[in-house]
Amino acid sequence: MKTNLQTETFTCPSCIKKIERNLNSQEGVDAAKVLFNSSKVKVEHDENQINAEEIKGIVEKLGYPVLDIKSR
Repeated sequence: MKTNLQTETFTCPSCIKKIERNLNSQEGVDAAKVLFNSSKVKVEHDENQINAEEIKGIVEKLGYPVLDIKSR
């Protein structure tokens, strides 16, 4: 499954590494990529191991509010 999260604007490039490192270390996440300029987080994951709401929770726990979620 692919999930895209729209977040508030990122303020620094180190934010990208922090989010990608945390998401990529989660069981069930195949790939996580942060797009700095568009403030999007794209995650490919196994829905049976981690769902979109759990991914949102991880990003928000790191201090980045999620404005929108789209999964397909």
